[in-house]
Amino acid sequence: MSSTNKRTNTLSASKRLYLTFLFIVLALPVIAQKKNEAYRLHIRKTNSLIHVDGKGDEKAWQETDVATNFFMVLPMDNGQANEPSEIRMTYDENNLYLLATFYNATKGSYYVESLRRDFIFGKNDNFLLFMDPFNNQTTGYSFGSNAAGAQWDGTMYGGGSVDLNWDSKWISAVTSDAEKWVFEMAIPFKSIRYEDGVTEWGINFSRLDLKSGEKSSWTPIPRQFPTASLAYTGTLVWDSPPPSPSTNFSIIPYVLGGINRDLENNTETQYDKKIGGDVKFSLSTSLNLDLTVNPDFSQVEVDRQVTNLDRFELFFPEKRQFFLENGDLFANFGYATIRPFFSRRIGLGVPIRAGARVSGNLNNKWRMGLMDMQTASVEDTGLPSQNFGVLSLQRKVFSRSSIGFMFVNKESINYPQDTDSLRTIFPKFNRNVGMEYNLASPNNQWTGKAFFLKSFAPNKQGNGITQAAHLEYKSRKWNWRIQEESVEEDYTAEVGFVPRNGYVNITSYVGHLFFPKKSTILSHGPKLSTSYFFNEKIERTDNINLFEYLIDFRDRSKFNLGVSDEYVELLSPFDPTRSGKESLDVGTQHHWNAYTFDFISKPQSMFTYSIGGRFGGYYSEGNRTSLISELGYRFQPFVSLSSNLSYNHIHLPAPWNNTEFWLIGSEVDVTFTNKLFFATLFQYNEQSKNFNLNSRFQWRYKPASDLFLVYSNNYLIEPFEGRNWALTLKFTYWFNK
Repeated sequence: MSSTNKRTNTLSASKRLYLTFLFIVLALPVIAQKKNEAYRLHIRKTNSLIHVDGKGDEKAWQETDVATNFFMVLPMDNGQANEPSEIRMTYDENNLYLLATFYNATKGSYYVESLRRDFIFGKNDNFLLFMDPFNNQTTGYSFGSNAAGAQWDGTMYGGGSVDLNWDSKWISAVTSDAEKWVFEMAIPFKSIRYEDGVTEWGINFSRLDLKSGEKSSWTPIPRQFPTASLAYTGTLVWDSPPPSPSTNFSIIPYVLGGINRDLENNTETQYDKKIGGDVKFSLSTSLNLDLTVNPDFSQVEVDRQVTNLDRFELFFPEKRQFFLENGDLFANFGYATIRPFFSRRIGLGVPIRAGARVSGNLNNKWRMGLMDMQTASVEDTGLPSQNFGVLSLQRKVFSRSSIGFMFVNKESINYPQDTDSLRTIFPKFNRNVGMEYNLASPNNQWTGKAFFLKSFAPNKQGNGITQAAHLEYKSRKWNWRIQEESVEEDYTAEVGFVPRNGYVNITSYVGHLFFPKKSTILSHGPKLSTSYFFNEKIERTDNINLFEYLIDFRDRSKFNLGVSDEYVELLSPFDPTRSGKESLDVGTQHHWNAYTFDFISKPQSMFTYSIGGRFGGYYSEGNRTSLISELGYRFQPFVSLSSNLSYNHIHLPAPWNNTEFWLIGSEVDVTFTNKLFFATLFQYNEQSKNFNLNSRFQWRYKPASDLFLVYSNNYLIEPFEGRNWALTLKFTYWFNK
């Protein structure tokens, strides 16, 4: 058979499999009444003054309806919560108010991690509000606090995920005693987006009480789902539509001064002065325009270093604020390893001159994201100035599913040296266009996705196709998923994240849980996972089969055991130590077994820890031993100490012999108040031969307005000498109109 026929048969088989998945996904029942429609909380306007102080002693709070009789979600969703909770809500012309009172049936101390904003959910006694202003069960907002008063806020997407990178202007206060803790807040209507004239919003309230080990919700939610699941919200019923907001216009300028030096290249000390900022403009009650000029991201938290023994590029999340609001519209298209758009590709080693973004809800069915960014050229490398454009549209279908469209364009303009070689290194353009269908059943038990992407480039090598689909089922006892994907060799996404090309992959897993009665073990059960990769001729290139046994304890600690079977045929040279040693040859085949374990301690202790390990075979009939540990101690709520340790020992035949390296990360996090923070991160990485220090001081002197002082320093481990250092002072202020 000719190579052309083989390729045609391969693609036909892939398309048939894809269409089968798509048929299954579309054929599932997806139209039904909202699950918890009967749970309704009426909210009425108040003319009384409310002072947000965490006391709730104003007259307005005595005239509201009360949401109470919460349901237990964890440890078991089998009845009413043991810890009593009460929620009251009201509003006036400017703000939405909430008062939450949490009584302690179980006596003991409160557990909080720190006073830092956007705390880790499972490590704090906390309350969270989930709002679905469009009542579409897929998008919304989350606000809340831990028992010490640290705020939490984020945008919601995908029916139950929360993006904590979003910050907005609102106020809150917490008081507490041995009997209860009280949370009071005011959210300006200008700080959120909602459809004008609508009198019913989706809403739910969640409480986590670590001393009793209980997570509860106002509406009943199956334990396998997070309390953030918008499919299970009740309804907030307004006595009249919320106020129609006037035009919301915000200017957020910054001024920056800094000093830095590149010791590795022996350059002179540089002094930086920079001015820029953002503008936010509400085009409607639910659609926002964001502009940025000369943006700076020096205050952004540094990436956590990791040991990299993978054959492919690692993913690091976006942390720059401008790219994060409604970021799911841009970043969630495709899969984690097939992303047509990844915003960290913008501004890599080159200044961003300006950018604009329109994002939000057009109505209760349509969402839109439109972004355009312009970077500068770099004379030294020949990098041209580049324009990045992205259009994302999402249409709700059935009760909770959606159809999406995306177009990504990267255009190179104004080459500093216009030569053929530079046009090969930096192509004139790269484009991606695609569609996807996201399945979410009314009860959230069935979820899935199917998508198709086509890339376009100036030459044939960049013109290719990728497609994928999956279907997942989740109940209290059973969880299974099957997924297929294929990426052609010629597919390119220069503004995306696609670490691997020229493959077909089939992945699946199935897990089952048992729930013993009257035991320290809450649940336990097996999980079997498989993942097989093939080339475009459907010839196996690598696979992994993993059997795990998962144990969850009632005190919220966890223990997992696993055994894996792995096979790899190398498609490119690879150094199995990733430390600059010899590479294994293309085409060599490797097979091994390994054993794994993980234990995570209960979060209630002042001292917390986790430990994991991997023992077994490795490439070229070698062995690899890995140990990973995380240690933490807190002097709540002001000081939190943590350390991450990773050790790898690799034994291979000559010329690699024995290789070992440590990765150590230690952090000191001091929260003087919920407005004044200091954090220092040390990272020692023997694999990359780098030692890094990053210290950040932040004063949030007004809501969403900050003063930052950031110091960073990088050293070579061997020989121990400086690489570069920088000190930056940055001031931002949020003007509202």
